[in-house]
Amino acid sequence: MARKYTIEDIAALAEVSRGTVSRVLNNHPAVNRDTRQRVLELIEQLHYRPNFSARHMRTHSSNLVGFGLLTDEVITTPYAVDMIRGAQDTLWGLGKVMLVMNSGYGSDLTQAALEALLERRVEGIIYATMYHRAVEIPEQMAQVPVVLANCYSAARDYPSVVPDEVAGGYRAARYLLQKGHRRIGFINLGHSHDGGEPLAAAEGRLAGYQRALAEFGVPYEPSLVVYTDHRPQTHYEMTQRLMQRADRPSAIFCGNDRTAMGCYNALLSLGLKIPDDVAVVGFDNQKDIAEGLWPPLTTVQLPHYAMGQWAVEYLLRSSSAEGAPIQQKLDCPLVERASA
Repeated sequence: MARKYTIEDIAALAEVSRGTVSRVLNNHPAVNRDTRQRVLELIEQLHYRPNFSARHMRTHSSNLVGFGLLTDEVITTPYAVDMIRGAQDTLWGLGKVMLVMNSGYGSDLTQAALEALLERRVEGIIYATMYHRAVEIPEQMAQVPVVLANCYSAARDYPSVVPDEVAGGYRAARYLLQKGHRRIGFINLGHSHDGGEPLAAAEGRLAGYQRALAEFGVPYEPSLVVYTDHRPQTHYEMTQRLMQRADRPSAIFCGNDRTAMGCYNALLSLGLKIPDDVAVVGFDNQKDIAEGLWPPLTTVQLPHYAMGQWAVEYLLRSSSAEGAPIQQKLDCPLVERASA
């Protein structure tokens, strides 16, 4: 077994004090360049790793940030990966480490994940969800700074960062209106996966769609808006329903990119070409779908990476924040491809 070197070993070999090695490890400025270089070369050569537990006891700071993903979906979904990358890239640049807990929707799992993070004395917690919704925050979370990502508390008593759903829906519909379309079907998202409250994303995107129609003087027709239950078959059927109308739409705005997949299949089965016969715009910019469809899907970008970044940056400066917790909305830009 390879020998595990200690900080004392490094100090002896570099002919410096233990304190000097410690200052090098903590990037303290009070070390001259030659000494710093000599110590760093030895650390790399001997594959030395500082004792985390000892450092934790000495500094009373774990240098850890907890990132709680509250979802029943696997943690490798594109949305989770993008949000985690945004948070991790920011933390890594600051020399901090992120612990990721995937707790599921169950309250017992959430409680266990929270206890695990608090036991490790994390400096703060990013409490994130897989879809934009209101959440209830466990009381214990008040022990550390908390930022909500892709979710918010009903009382707005925690800082949060969410997509600007209204602006995203407006941008999608406005793009189609600018292309000359005046009958725009909308396959909107239905209720949450557990059958609970209407999705914030669905309400916001509908409001944006209505705002764009009003701006162009196009009357809002409720019958052009249908709702999916998130099943692929339903996406197909909703498209068929819209296209069976005598006054069928010339464009369809899909509530997310997965809905657009079913929409594409339905239009293909009807012998209709995209975008020549019917234009299609999605929402999410899930690249495996948007770039994999043919023609590639014009869609609206959900800012998962940016939400992870913003949450970390706010969390690390929250100790100096004053006033009501900020409720931040991030832009959802349109990604233009060939479907509209």
